[in-house]
Amino acid sequence: MSRPLGALVLLSSILTCVTALVAAEKPWTEVRSPHFRVLTNGSTQDAVKVAREFEQLRWVFATRFPGWRLESGAPLLVIAVRDQATAKALDPQLRGFAGGHIAGLFRHGWEKQFAMVRLDTFGGDGSKEVVYHEYAHTILHMNSRWLPTWLDEGMAEFYAYTRFDEHKVYLGAPTERLRVLHSAPLGSIEEIMAVTQRSALYQSDFFYAESWALVHFLIYGPGMEGGKKLGRFSTLLQQGVEQRKAFQQAFGEPKEIDKAFAVYTWGEAAPGDFSRVTKAFDVTALKNSPQINEREFAIRTTSMAETEAELASYHLWIRDSQGARSLNEQAMKDDPKLGLAQENLGYLDLADGKDAEASAEFAQAHALDNKLYLSLFAKTMMSPLSSSHAVPDMNSFGAALGKVLQINPQFAPAYVQLARLAFREHDFDAALLMSRKAEELEPSLAGYHLLSGQILLRMGKGSDAADAAKFVADRWVGSDHNEAVELWNSVPAEQRPTGEMAFESPKDTQVIEGKVKSVACADKEQDWALVLDQGGRFLTFHRKGGFDTGISDTIWYGADHFNLCHHLEGLRAIVHYHLAPDAAYAGDIAELEIRDSPPEPLKESTASTHP
Repeated sequence: MSRPLGALVLLSSILTCVTALVAAEKPWTEVRSPHFRVLTNGSTQDAVKVAREFEQLRWVFATRFPGWRLESGAPLLVIAVRDQATAKALDPQLRGFAGGHIAGLFRHGWEKQFAMVRLDTFGGDGSKEVVYHEYAHTILHMNSRWLPTWLDEGMAEFYAYTRFDEHKVYLGAPTERLRVLHSAPLGSIEEIMAVTQRSALYQSDFFYAESWALVHFLIYGPGMEGGKKLGRFSTLLQQGVEQRKAFQQAFGEPKEIDKAFAVYTWGEAAPGDFSRVTKAFDVTALKNSPQINEREFAIRTTSMAETEAELASYHLWIRDSQGARSLNEQAMKDDPKLGLAQENLGYLDLADGKDAEASAEFAQAHALDNKLYLSLFAKTMMSPLSSSHAVPDMNSFGAALGKVLQINPQFAPAYVQLARLAFREHDFDAALLMSRKAEELEPSLAGYHLLSGQILLRMGKGSDAADAAKFVADRWVGSDHNEAVELWNSVPAEQRPTGEMAFESPKDTQVIEGKVKSVACADKEQDWALVLDQGGRFLTFHRKGGFDTGISDTIWYGADHFNLCHHLEGLRAIVHYHLAPDAAYAGDIAELEIRDSPPEPLKESTASTHP
């Protein structure tokens, strides 16, 4: 998963007074519905409404997609703040967005997810759609191996504008972004299908609007069978059929549908004369809307320490270490035996490279609260057991991962580590079983497919490994694509289809590979430097501006806790760089890929050296 360096560097300029605004609050209220948890400093009545609407939206997905998974291994906490001031205090990064007037945010995570909604704007247009859009992504990604960008964004936008009243749920209401389609003609269907996350058009309001319009057309348009054809198209995609071929099979030739799509979107308006557009879009009123008994919601006032620890966790997951530490210190003063606060402290020290302290804190957190599976997982992964080849140690390691899964059976990273453990033990059948389970739980993560491919290759099933590599390489970009190409090239030529795959690299760059020997991380971001070990030849690379960093999905601490200052030593790195202007160092990094290589299989048993 590639992401810009700026998103991986911890914030360093958060004002202490901003955090204090939240820390000085009275304890917050927790509302628990059957499937959601809402934490609020506003009225209980408003928080109950938020929980009810999330339950209604979940019901929409359960109704529209029978058999889909609706519970993620990364639990969602909905934080319902009473006003803009609280929102800006909770998330200082909001100050950079629209003057802090954002009405809602959704923070996706590898281990935890957070939705923030403002109660003072929750009922108005645009106040909750961004949160519902991102929640829809969560559901889509849990149930899809891969989605083309237009379908991913178009479906999320379609469900973001679901409307609720007391007894009915309405689907198909127009996106607020529809107004921007007045600014230019629609793209052709083939042009829309070609957009990826690296395209210039991606993230523009225009692309989101036309993606919504295309999804709406493929559900409500003439001859679309009320969305049944779209369902067949999606099924073909999940079976690995190439996007254009799947589209042809489900709908016909894209060029032959372009005119019908334009007419559907604009009615009979003359091309370019958008002032005449009077198109009204169909809306579906879903029957038998869920009967949600709000009286059954569990409501309680959290302790002051719980409030502070929960809010500290939010700051931690948005990489505001100063805000997280300030709140967490207060939580630990208020309740020294609160497991969540101890877990937060472990992650803060992990981010600072204080591994011994972090490991002890995770152990203490789990001892205080044995439901904290993240603490147990982190403690286990930081112990010597995780790398030992002694059979008793590996047995203990597997048993600890099993306990993690007893607490959260949907936590895919534990299955990944069990797969790697079985791989070390030469039990490739068990390794594949565990890897496939991780794929099932998080099918949108390219690295999980590639892990299965590596296992298949070791089992002598090169053709199947090549299929896994091709599936990822044809659909993902950047580091994920390049990791798939590596797997493809490792399959013997006679076991894979003919043809070549090319690595992706920024323009005008050199590429070099080696192991990370060390990282220098000074106070100023521009002083960051990486030393690469090429079999005893050491090369130093600096940064010059921002750059993308891609990490293997199977690295245990994942994207939530990855940073460029710690825990890179010994990992394999692919550096895309521009040559340095002088001989003082090797070059300036343009893109960095951090790889999680397959584990070394067990060679011989030795006595355990770790109790």
